[in-house]
Amino acid sequence: MTAIEPTQLQAERRARLFTRINKLDGWFKVLGLSFMTPLLRAAAGDNPKAQVKQIWQLLGVPVLAIIGFLLLWGNLAPRVETSLGAIPGPVQVWEQAKVLHGDHLAERERQSAFLERQAARNAELIAAGQEDRVRERVYTGSPTYYDQIWTSVQTVFFGFLIATTVAVPLGIAAGLSPTTNAALNPLIQIFKPVSPLAWLPIVTMVVSAVYVTQDGMFSRSFLTSAITVTLCSLWPTLINTALGVASIDRDLISVSRVLKLNTWTKITRLVLPSALPLIFTGLRLSLGVGWMVLIAAEMLAQNPGLGKFVWDQFQNGSSSSLAAIMVAVLTIGIIGFLLDRLMYALQSLFTFSNNR
Repeated sequence: MTAIEPTQLQAERRARLFTRINKLDGWFKVLGLSFMTPLLRAAAGDNPKAQVKQIWQLLGVPVLAIIGFLLLWGNLAPRVETSLGAIPGPVQVWEQAKVLHGDHLAERERQSAFLERQAARNAELIAAGQEDRVRERVYTGSPTYYDQIWTSVQTVFFGFLIATTVAVPLGIAAGLSPTTNAALNPLIQIFKPVSPLAWLPIVTMVVSAVYVTQDGMFSRSFLTSAITVTLCSLWPTLINTALGVASIDRDLISVSRVLKLNTWTKITRLVLPSALPLIFTGLRLSLGVGWMVLIAAEMLAQNPGLGKFVWDQFQNGSSSSLAAIMVAVLTIGIIGFLLDRLMYALQSLFTFSNNR
């Protein structure tokens, strides 16, 4: 009996450990770190041979693919000559990324020095009894690369929020009512394929005509880019929401009629929980479309953001311009991936699968 008890305790601890690993697996998938699960299982002694195979598939193959891409890029890039010089390789792009980071730090130091000088000057004026001459000026230095990134992220989220606010209610209405669906469907088919480059001039003129204030909460360039994102990104959410609502079990609708549920209760308690997976699929697609649209809109309209940064570097024509553009391209891709992971995490929190 005494010899069996430690074995049982060990088996229970091992079972609890694997239970924790299984719970973490869902979050690893959300974060794009699926390879962590077989690593932890192998460390816990669960069939190391099978786990090594999983690690190779989930980590080894992607790492080798990235290394192969970098080697191919580094070998082929110097052979392509452009008007701005040879295409930069990974090393040159990394060096340019460090330069952009250094420029950001230098600009922040200049901003801090400006604010310190202003604070010292205002303190001297107050001490001299000249409070009427005190001024609080905003630092107007050039936006850094990180500032451009933050501007683009803010813009895409604002446009995406407007698109979601419009698309989800319309999608629910279209999914519940065949009449509403018949009314919206031709408009969706007409406007969904329209390019952001076609919307941008119209949006620019409308915003300039309607938003005439000079001291509003948002700048005109910000609104122009955000509304363009909205017009191009609302369609995936609208279509997927309508499809999700229309696909729910009709028995649920029948039950709601029997129970005489009001419209709000029926939507919040029956419709939305059933349609959420497809709604989130539409939201993920919309956010990805919005991010791509935003960069194009910023480039064409010269609105602040990553798109304008790319265009300015192209027009600059210096020896480092190509490397800076490549840094921006990689940044755009990485941010797009992170935005998708963020939406996938929200989807995992608010929807249910076969495992939870």
